[in-house]
Amino acid sequence: MARPIWSGAINFGLVTIPVELYSATEDHTISFRQFERGTSDRIRYKRVNERTGKEVAYADIVKGADLGGGEYVIIEPDELDAIAPGRSRTIDINTFVDLDDIDPVHFQRTYWLAPAKEEYGRSYSLLLQAMEKTNRAGVASFVMRGKEYLTAVRAGDGMLVLNTLLFPEDIRDPAKELKSLPEITTARGKELEMAVNLIDSMTDEWRPEDYHDTYTEQVEKLIEDKRQGKEVVAESEPSEPTKVVDLFEALSKSVESRKKRRDTPAKASSDSADEDLSSLNKADLDKLARDLDVKGRSKMSRDELEKAVAAARSAGAA
Repeated sequence: MARPIWSGAINFGLVTIPVELYSATEDHTISFRQFERGTSDRIRYKRVNERTGKEVAYADIVKGADLGGGEYVIIEPDELDAIAPGRSRTIDINTFVDLDDIDPVHFQRTYWLAPAKEEYGRSYSLLLQAMEKTNRAGVASFVMRGKEYLTAVRAGDGMLVLNTLLFPEDIRDPAKELKSLPEITTARGKELEMAVNLIDSMTDEWRPEDYHDTYTEQVEKLIEDKRQGKEVVAESEPSEPTKVVDLFEALSKSVESRKKRRDTPAKASSDSADEDLSSLNKADLDKLARDLDVKGRSKMSRDELEKAVAAARSAGAA
């Protein structure tokens, strides 16, 4: 069972709700160790005093603000806590805004908020249901681990959710960062109509369970292939840019391809029935399972997907 990474209280108006904060996400990226090439020697990093060359314990490290010219102001951890008493224990909602008005560029990380004790469930539920009904998010700031966060507290799926937000000064101005801003030209009538048709043909319900980290799966396969001494097969190169003169033709072919795929998913799957499923990775099998409308595919392992796709193909052929 996960432990809360922060505990305190939500304040809105004169209502105070003690809550606990839990991380809603985790990183599944494969971690690599560093080695010197040609050896089995690990590369390690140490916190070293640059003058003495000796390693320094983490407890003996303090922060220093650079004033320039080699001058620093040394700050102790308790001094940071002293300038914001209580800020690290409360989430003060100052205003509510329409959730749809927050540009996604501001969203950073997602956390769950749960009542600290069962007795606070009534006030917690009240705030949750009120925000569900109004589609509002409470804008608040709080301090966690020595850093202030701007946040949006909103209704999630049966829980309050806290999203940390980027401050305006954290978001770059594209006019300053890009060599030049894109020159938006007026789209031709037929091309625009065809592009809209393509978007319509590719439109579906948002089902996050249909998406997987296929790159990590490829990395895992690479590791396993190298462990077994197999030859590493390179993936195909990315597509070439579409030339302007070919734009309408490319759009037309895309729409036609999507139409055929939508109208004859079973046939498309049966045409590739001779394909060796054992050679496919999980991502490829998942795509086949989606075309065959295999139920429960998001919870299947790779081997289970292979069996399910084979069974669906056999049923379609019959």
